[in-house]
Amino acid sequence: MTTTVFPGLATSAYVQQLRDEGRRLAASAAVLDLDTAVPACPRWTIRDLLRHIGYVHRWAARYVAGQHSQELPRLDEAVILRQDIPDDGLLDWFCAGHADLMQALDAAGPGLDCWTFLPGAVSPLAFWARRQAHETTMHRVDVQLAAAAAAPPGHLDPIPAGLAADGVDELLMGFARRNAKRGPLADPPRCLFVQADSYRWTARMGAERAEVGQDWTAPAAGPGDCTVTGPATDVYLLLWNRRDPADLPGLYLAGDPETLRHWRRGVRVTWR
Repeated sequence: MTTTVFPGLATSAYVQQLRDEGRRLAASAAVLDLDTAVPACPRWTIRDLLRHIGYVHRWAARYVAGQHSQELPRLDEAVILRQDIPDDGLLDWFCAGHADLMQALDAAGPGLDCWTFLPGAVSPLAFWARRQAHETTMHRVDVQLAAAAAAPPGHLDPIPAGLAADGVDELLMGFARRNAKRGPLADPPRCLFVQADSYRWTARMGAERAEVGQDWTAPAAGPGDCTVTGPATDVYLLLWNRRDPADLPGLYLAGDPETLRHWRRGVRVTWR
């Protein structure tokens, strides 16, 4: 299986995406009731989402601003969602955490040395900018999809194709490979081929381990029990479980749909 370094984006591009997405998220949440359900995050409301992402931004900012080389204690998700933040100040609290993270990233130099938890980034600064850009983009999508569900048809701001392809790579080469022993595993083995624009990945799931590799020289219709191809933005939203295939007309699926369902059930985005 071929593995190469994904070209990614410049650190400054991740930082700008994070800046813009935080503003979009806040603007979209501002017009919603905090009790609005978030379909992409079952059992969450907009209140829960703001508490989660506000905490995550502050958590990331601690590493960047403090240059901590070891993992720091953090709150469990259940505790995060019970934080005592008044509803009438929750959006301001989110915005303050986003601003603190932006200030930390803007002040950090390219030589920043601190703890990270996924491979693939060229530096700790690029890692945190990349991780929080995708975290915030996905949760902005969650807010806008929640608004659309509450009052159809809604509106979903576009996602740059380069960022979307990068997000597919982070999910497959970062989270999926790191969590291989916890899932997605399959017996009998299954193979998922993914193409987002010109970028290609192959994920092989066995009973005891999963392997993911990039192979950009593979045939366009790669070998696999299931093949997923399409615009990078569509693949990004699909594999991050934000949209279903029926909602993405540019997507092409071939082969065994259970392989894709197995993958989507198995991949988990966790903090460690």
